[in-house]
Order: sequence, then C-alpha cells, then structure tokens
Amino acid sequence: MGEGEGTTYHMTPDEFRRWGAEAVEWVARYMERVEEFPVLSRSAPGDIRRSLPPHPPDRGEPFDAIFRDLDEVIMPGITHWQSPRFFGYFPANVSGPSILGELLSAGLGVQGMLWSTSPACTELETHVLDWLVELFGLPERFLSSGAGGGVIQDSASSAALCALLAARERATEGASNRRGVDRRLTVYTTSQAHSSIEKAVRVAGLGSEALRLVGVDERYSMRPQDLERALEEDIRSGHLPCLVSATVGTTSSNAIDPIAAIGEVCQRHGVWLHVDSAMSGVAAVCPELRFVNDGLEAADSYCVNPHKWMFVNFDCDAFYVADRAALVGALSILPEYLRNTATESGAVIDYRDWQIPLGRRFRALKLWATVRHYGAEGLRHHVRKHVRMAAQLAEQVAADGDFELVAPVPLNLVCFRHRAGDEVNQRILDRLNSSGELFLTHTRLDGALVLRMSIGAAATEPRHVEEAWNAIRRVAAEVQGG
Repeated sequence: MGEGEGTTYHMTPDEFRRWGAEAVEWVARYMERVEEFPVLSRSAPGDIRRSLPPHPPDRGEPFDAIFRDLDEVIMPGITHWQSPRFFGYFPANVSGPSILGELLSAGLGVQGMLWSTSPACTELETHVLDWLVELFGLPERFLSSGAGGGVIQDSASSAALCALLAARERATEGASNRRGVDRRLTVYTTSQAHSSIEKAVRVAGLGSEALRLVGVDERYSMRPQDLERALEEDIRSGHLPCLVSATVGTTSSNAIDPIAAIGEVCQRHGVWLHVDSAMSGVAAVCPELRFVNDGLEAADSYCVNPHKWMFVNFDCDAFYVADRAALVGALSILPEYLRNTATESGAVIDYRDWQIPLGRRFRALKLWATVRHYGAEGLRHHVRKHVRMAAQLAEQVAADGDFELVAPVPLNLVCFRHRAGDEVNQRILDRLNSSGELFLTHTRLDGALVLRMSIGAAATEPRHVEEAWNAIRRVAAEVQGG
C-alpha cells in the first residue's frame, strides 16, 4: 500500500481474521506432522542469518511471504521440543488450550503491573494459583487468603532470585535494601541443584563465595546433618545464613531432597527454606505421587513449572510464599506516577511487588484455559502415563546386561549408561542425536557420563519409548562393533 493520507499501515481486522485463521491452521498442521521432523535441528552456526536479508524492509511485505520464510528459513533451524521423540532436558510442553490462551492474552495486550491496570489480570492470577494449591495438595499457608500467596514468574530461575531477595530482606530486617548487601550472608544448596541458584547468588550481590554446597548421599539427595554442620560452622564464624535451597527432582537425576528433615534444620536456625520443584511438583496432581510434597509445610517459598509437565506453554512458573511481607518488602518501590486509590487502600495485590520487572503479561489466561480444558482428571491421566512409561523403560535397562541404571526412577526421568565407559556413552549419545531419530541429553554423576531420558512430551506414547530403547541398543552395538 502506497503512502498517503488514508494509509494506516495497520493490519485491518479482516486481514487479521484471514491471517489469524491461517496461523492457527499452520500450527495445527505442525502438531499433526511434528513426528516427521528430525528432532534436533541440522543447522550449522550462522545458517539462519545467512538466509535472512541483511537489512530491514523499507516497504511492508504481504503476510504470505512471512509464512513462506517460516517454512523455508525458520523451520530448518528448529529443534522440535514438541516431538514425541524429544527426551532431552525436561519437557517444555504446549497444548491447544494453552496456545489459545496465549493468543487471547496477546490480543488483549494487557500490562498487568498493578491491579488497577486490569483487575481481571491480577484477580484471575490470584484465583488460578489458589486452584493449583488445591490441585497439587500444597500446604494451605500458600493460599492468598492468608499471609502468603502465589504469583506467576517467568521461570524457576526468577523464582529462586525472588526467594533469595525475600530471604535477604528477612535475615537483615531490611538493612540490605537500605545500606547494600551484608557481606556476612550465606546460601546453601547441593552440587545437584540447578545452576540458577548460583546465578541468583551472583545477581543478588552476594557473590559465588557466599554459596555453600552441602553434601549428598548415594541417591544424590542433600544430607540434613551436613547442612546443619555447615550452618553451625558459619554462624560460629560470624556469617549470617539467609537461604537454604532444596530441590524436589533435580535436573541431573531427579533426586529428591528430604524436605521435612531440612525444614527442621532451617527452623532451628531461623533460615529461609526455598523448595524448587520445577518439573516434579506437577506429579502432585496425582494423589499417589504426593510424596513430592513431603515436608513442604516447613517451606517459606516453593515453585513449580506448569510450563514443563502440565501442558502450559513457556513461560509460566508458579511461585508461592508462606508470608508475602518479606517478598513485598524486598521488591516494592512506589513512585508517584504509579500511585492510585486501589493500591493505597491496601485492598488489592499489585504483582509488580512480587517480581523483578515492573511490567507483566497476562499469563494467567493460558494457565486458566489449560486447567479448565484438561481438568484434574486429564492432567492425572497424562502424568500417570509418563510415569508408567519411565518405570517400564527402567525395567528394560535393568534387565539388559550391557546397560545399568545409575539413579532411582521415582517419576519420569531415567538415568542410565553403557557399562563400557564414558567414551562409548559419548559416542552413543552423539550418534543418536545426529541421526534425528531422537534427542537425549547427558549429565555426570559421581564423575561418570550418564545418559538422561526424560519422558514427558505431550505427544509421547509407549511406542516412541520402545522405539527409542531399540535405537539406543542398536547404536550401542554399532559403536562397539567399530
């Protein structure tokens, strides 16, 4: 369209209707054929950029050109996280209702920093996070009706940082915000915890030297007695312990720290306990798997990611605090331009005070849509299916003379290795991933290279796990055969 007085350059509602329908159709076709693609992208570094114009267009382009480049330029650079043969990392699922919820959120374009900037954005979030407390059987102290409550963060990494800031606030009685970081502060976790804990320690200004790595047992779980010893030694040395971060379902091995015993130690020493249950916490939707909640009554904060195993697309982390006062105290700043009657009444929640950035998206819509579509029954069906498939694979690995299980399989992650050693395992991993048949990742446990098979993609069925195990055994034989 040429430049002129009547030109707006906007996409009209009718054009949006047409291309929106085409976009939904494109995604639906992708869902239907995702299994056909090599799981891992075959692109080499720089391939995508070389396929793109060096300069932005001066004149707008028709949307069908964007769809064409989506197929020809973008798709070759996609690693297909939604493939039923994606067994790496932890799942990052999407689902129809979640995608539609995201679309509605984008269409509304809400900036939900304050209750007053869209009451529904805040109140739906508060309500649906209270739903999750019931759905997962979490302690009632995390409900918004009391001193605590929940908020949607972008990720468990942000949840860990917010927990640390709240813990720092409580330990120093607010002095860190007024005078700067107290160099006596110390933080405790294990070598098996997510790297986001150390990152949070750095971002919060404590520095990596403030982080203490507590010993683990033969199941890669934190030793409460080692934690207590570390706390007592630091207190005697004049340090100020502020946070213990425990994990339910570590990334490396799905290890579960003994939260109840850790909680007792934390309460004796007045230290904030944060529990990271990013992937595994979703298992609590099934009553028989609620061992993942053991000890949570002692937690000061807790997080679980619906964007991993609950079919809500990234990003959506549910972060809870038992008492929101320290969190709000650490993060609340109210400039004149944000003052409003509702906030000053004290009758509303302003989630800007519960997170690092000021602005926030209407993430609750996709969570609400997903819970309403599946219901507890549907979510339980899929979690149970994934746990069952992992248990069956673990039995096959244990029965195979060439492979060995190297960690317990409480849920949906199977950690195993070929008995021939690290070099063989690395060659198996590399050959499998380069083939496009499936995608695995690795870790190191007790210094040994270990293959990880995470079973949790929305589209994964028993045949995909069986085919993957057959491929692993076939490639292992090929590698050993030269």
